[in-house]
Amino acid sequence: MREYSSPPLDRPYAVHGHESLNLVDDVLRRAQESPDTVVACRRAGRGWEPVTARELAEDVETWGRRFLAAGLEAGDRVALLSRTRYEWTVADFALWLVGCVGVPLYETSSAEQIAYVLRDSGARTVLVETPAHADLVRSARPDLPALEHVWSLTQDASTSEATDPLPSVSAVEATEVERRRAAVDHSSPATLVYTSGSTGTPQGCRLDHGQLIFGSSATAEVLRPVLERDDASTLLFLPLAHVLARLVQVTAIRTGVRLGYATDMRTLVDDLAEFRPTFLVGVPRVFEKIFTVYSQRAAADGRGALFDRATDTAIAYSQALETPRGPGRVLRARHAVLDRLVYRPMREALGGRLTHAIAGGAPLGDRLGHVFRGAGIPVLEGYGLTETTGGTTATAPGDHKVGRVGRPLPGTSVRVSGEGELLVRGPHLFSGYWHQQESTPDPMTAEGWLRTGDLGEIDDEGFVRVTGRLREILVTAGGKNVSPGPMEDAIRAHPLVDHCLVVGDARPFVAALVTLDREAATAWARSHGRSTDLASLAVDDELLSELQVAVDRANERVSQAESIRRWAVVPETWTEESGELTPSLKLRRHVVVRRHRAVVDDLYLP
Repeated sequence: MREYSSPPLDRPYAVHGHESLNLVDDVLRRAQESPDTVVACRRAGRGWEPVTARELAEDVETWGRRFLAAGLEAGDRVALLSRTRYEWTVADFALWLVGCVGVPLYETSSAEQIAYVLRDSGARTVLVETPAHADLVRSARPDLPALEHVWSLTQDASTSEATDPLPSVSAVEATEVERRRAAVDHSSPATLVYTSGSTGTPQGCRLDHGQLIFGSSATAEVLRPVLERDDASTLLFLPLAHVLARLVQVTAIRTGVRLGYATDMRTLVDDLAEFRPTFLVGVPRVFEKIFTVYSQRAAADGRGALFDRATDTAIAYSQALETPRGPGRVLRARHAVLDRLVYRPMREALGGRLTHAIAGGAPLGDRLGHVFRGAGIPVLEGYGLTETTGGTTATAPGDHKVGRVGRPLPGTSVRVSGEGELLVRGPHLFSGYWHQQESTPDPMTAEGWLRTGDLGEIDDEGFVRVTGRLREILVTAGGKNVSPGPMEDAIRAHPLVDHCLVVGDARPFVAALVTLDREAATAWARSHGRSTDLASLAVDDELLSELQVAVDRANERVSQAESIRRWAVVPETWTEESGELTPSLKLRRHVVVRRHRAVVDDLYLP
């Protein structure tokens, strides 16, 4: 199939029968209709502090008055530099309340990255979480003529010493706040979200109120069984600088899902056990890490073989669910035993209430998708870009095909071009790039389709599969076109692997670079009586034999001409700080290839 369109919603800007003209309408409506309902929870010491609908609305109005007291006008840009936390949500909705535009910054951004976004967006104000963030902004301030204020987002005493004093709100009348809110509609700009820069200079995507409202309405319709539970809740741990996290935030507020905030990924598993969400939203790397954590724990407890057997059974069980006959009697019995021994304890450790997980940002990979579904936590994949307000396709509960990212959202369309590129059309498309550079090609076709840059296919039921990136296609010296993404995903699914990069452009065959997951490799080394030094492990014959299994599994997916002939372990970790990863954890391929050119060249020696 070359094109698929999903039927539109009867009321594309409504949720639960309530039409929204701007993103703040739902905050105020919920405060009026159910003021004492808990809408969010934030960390307070060792516990969680509930926030009611009334309290959220009051916090939003207070910050909105601050923005007005500082003289911010409708359309002014305000940057947010912070970890994911309740105060970010308050600031977002407060900016929208008075018609301002939020500009998210990853809290791991370098001084150079921060300066670029602030300069390009022309932000008048920056809200920061920590003194270190304030110092980064101040270091760039001489080159930012538009920047007037650096404020503490959290109002923490230590932070406020490094930031400007917050303005008094006493002189701002409620009528002025309401006047500004009434002027905000679907066409008003809501945020500038900068692309990751994995394929070039970051671009600021303008997303309007209407695009975010439509995206959340369409998403809520597809995920209705997940979102409409009376006790529906989710723990938000994605950076709110990521467009997917912002879409989750908006959708949760609109649909009544209770939001929790995890500010530290290192304590995520413990936070999940305490908060006990009913669903999760994350990028594939998060689910890979969760799987790796439990694989390591099982090995440390002497249950590694049992966990491996449970993994194989989960995959077989999930695969059987997609066959007409379903799992056979023997498989069902084995699955039931392992559910009691492995799957159920794992679900309990994640809070015990998870019914679904939702993955976006990159393909999850078939193997991991089958593992989680077979273990009782189906991962519903979705697909989207910053330019599509975070969502374009989504998998509906009960209508799940592992390895596919669902059908187009209601009211949207997906087409496959002659070159195999996915094209998208619908009301959720962005309003253009901010200060679009001349070197940036127009992403729109003459017919109004967005060129995604992703390769994919659509099956006869409208399910979309993403098969790679158009710009990442490798052409070997023999003329064979190779999409590296699926092979990289397959290899990265191995617990010992952190990252994988497939190479081979203009080379005689396909090869790969692999890095080790430091925690998993350390645990393996100790259990095998080896040194934990990564350089030693990178040439350990027994460890390399285990990795060869992952390479062989990847090669089973492709033709001989596309298969990985040689590969090498790079004895270091690729991180955002060292420049190999974007803030959204995508590989900067050109950086990796440049830094490891000698290793790549060695792979092609006779």
